[in-house]
Amino acid sequence: MLALSGLFAVIILSITVIRIGSIAFELTGLSPEVATFQAQSVFSGVGFTTDESEAIVSHPVRRKIARFLMLLGSAGITSTIATFILTFLGESSKTIMIRILTLFLGLIIIFLLSKSKLIYSWMEKVIKKALARYTSLSLFDYQEILGLRKGYTVSRIKVNKNNWMVGKELHQLDLHLEGILILAINRLVGGKEKFIGAPQAHTEIKKDDLLICYGRGQTSKQLSSRDKGKKGDSEHSEAIERERKISAAEKETGQSLES
Repeated sequence: MLALSGLFAVIILSITVIRIGSIAFELTGLSPEVATFQAQSVFSGVGFTTDESEAIVSHPVRRKIARFLMLLGSAGITSTIATFILTFLGESSKTIMIRILTLFLGLIIIFLLSKSKLIYSWMEKVIKKALARYTSLSLFDYQEILGLRKGYTVSRIKVNKNNWMVGKELHQLDLHLEGILILAINRLVGGKEKFIGAPQAHTEIKKDDLLICYGRGQTSKQLSSRDKGKKGDSEHSEAIERERKISAAEKETGQSLES
C-alpha cells in the first residue's frame, strides 16, 4: 500500500508541476490553452512540432521553463513507472485486484479535483505569488488586460476566396465599427510566409490571408464565414448596429455603477 500511496503522490506532484509550467508560460504571453498544451507536451516529452513550440524555443524565458519541465518530467515518468511496478510486484491475485480498484478510484478522484474551478483558482493564485516572489517573470494577467473573461477573444481567421473582406483595404471594411481590430496578417508571398504586424489602413486583404483579430468572440466567428455580395454587406451593417447597442448598454451600466 505504501507503493500505491507513492504512486498517487507522484501523479499529484506531476499535475502540480504541469500547472506551474502552464501558468509560467501564460505569464510570458501565451494563451491559457496553448500554455497548458505545451506544458503537458514538454513534461511528457512528446515533442509536438507546432508553431507554438517554435515560439517557445525562440524565447529565452520560455526555454528556461521548458528545460525545467523536461528535467522534472523525466524524473516524474521514471518514478511513476517504478512505483507502478512496485505496487503490484509479489502480491497475491486478490491484493492486486483490490489495488487496481483503489488505483482506478484514486485516479478518478484526482481527475475530478484537477478539473475543479475552485481548486484551479486557488492553485493559480498561489503559483503566481510564488513565481512573482522567487522568479524574475513579469506578471501580466493577459486575460484581464485583454478582457478575455468578458467575451473578448484573440482569434485567427483564414480568408477564403469568397470572403467578404477579399480585395478590400482595411479602411474600407470599417471593422472597428463592429468592435474588431486586425492586429496582424500572415500572408504567403512567393511560397514564403510574410508577417504584417499592425497593418495600416491601406493594407489590402487577400485570399488565403490569416488574420489575427481582437474583438468579441461571436463577431469574429461571424466575420470568418461572411461571404461577398449584398448578404455580406447586410451582415456587416447588422454587426455594426449590434455593436452599437452593446456598447451603449455597457456605457449605461458603467454610468449607473459610477453613480
